[in-house]
Amino acid sequence: MQWIYGAIFLISLILLPLYFYIVRKKQNEPWLLILFTCVSTVNLGYTMIAFSNTVEFALFANKIAYLGQVFIPLCMFMIVSKLCGYTYKKWVNGVLIALAILMLSIVSTSGYLDWYYTDASIESIAGATVLHKEYGVLHPTNLIYVIMYFVAMIAVLGTSIKQRKVASQKHAAIMLAVVVGNIGIWCVQKIIPWSFELLSIIYLMSALSFLCIQCMLQDYVHKRDIPKYTPKEQRMLGVQITSMSMEEKIARVLTFVSNEDPLSIREREILELILANQKRKDIAITLHLSENTVKTYTRTLYSKLGVTCREDLYSLLLEV
Repeated sequence: MQWIYGAIFLISLILLPLYFYIVRKKQNEPWLLILFTCVSTVNLGYTMIAFSNTVEFALFANKIAYLGQVFIPLCMFMIVSKLCGYTYKKWVNGVLIALAILMLSIVSTSGYLDWYYTDASIESIAGATVLHKEYGVLHPTNLIYVIMYFVAMIAVLGTSIKQRKVASQKHAAIMLAVVVGNIGIWCVQKIIPWSFELLSIIYLMSALSFLCIQCMLQDYVHKRDIPKYTPKEQRMLGVQITSMSMEEKIARVLTFVSNEDPLSIREREILELILANQKRKDIAITLHLSENTVKTYTRTLYSKLGVTCREDLYSLLLEV
C-alpha cells in the first residue's frame, strides 16, 4: 500500500506542469495553481506517513499533509466563486488565509501539546504505516472549518444557478458534484474507520475535475445569453448605440467573431466593460487584474474582432 500512496503523489505532481501547459497559456488562475500545489503537498504527507518508522516522523509527515489540507477548502471555494461570477475584496481573502494559517497552527501543536491530539501511535497495515490518533479538545475546530467551506460553496453554487450567473448549468452541476463528492468521502472517512486515506484520491479527483471545467470554460461564450435576430429585426434596432442594451451590443459584436476562434470568458468580460465605456484602469480594478494583463487581453480581443482600437470596436455596432 506504500506504493499506492507514492503513485498518487506522483500523479498529483503532474498537475503542476499541466496547469502551465493548459491553463496558464490563456489566463492566470492563481487559486487553481495553489490548489494543485496543496494536493501535491497533501499526498506527499500521506506518502511519508506510509513509509514512517517512528511516531515522531509520522506526526511530522501528518503536519505536511495538513499544510496542504487546510488550504484546499479555501482554494476550492475561491475557484467555485470565480467560476460562478463572484469576486471578493482583498480583506476577505486576507481573513480566509489567516483562518487557514490559524488552523494549521493548531494542528502543528501535535507532538508538543495535547490540544489537537492527546496521543498518537503507528501500526503497519498491508505494508504501510498507519497513524492512529486520539483527539484532543481542539480537534472539532477542523470539523467546523471544513463544514464552513462546504456550506459556503453550496450556497455560492445554489445562488449562482438560481441567478444564472454560471456560464453553463452543466458546468455548475459538475462543480456541485465535486463539492458533494468531497462531503460524502469526508463523512465516510470520519464515520467508518479506514486504514487507507480516501482523501488522497478524492483531492486528486477534485483537482482534475476543476482542471477539466477550467479547460471547458476558457473558450466558452455565453451563447444562451445572446439574443437571436433576423436581418429585418437587426435593421429595426437602429444605429443609436446609446439606446442599445448590453445584450444587443454583445450580439452585434459577436457576429464578427469566428466560430473557430471564439472569445474566452475573460475576453467576454473585458468586451462588456469596454462597451460600458470603462477605461483600462477601471477594468483592471473591476476584474482584480493588473493593467498590463487587461492590455494583453484587450489586444487579443481586438485581434479576434479585426479591429485596432475602441473606435473601431464601437463602429462594429453600426455595421450589422
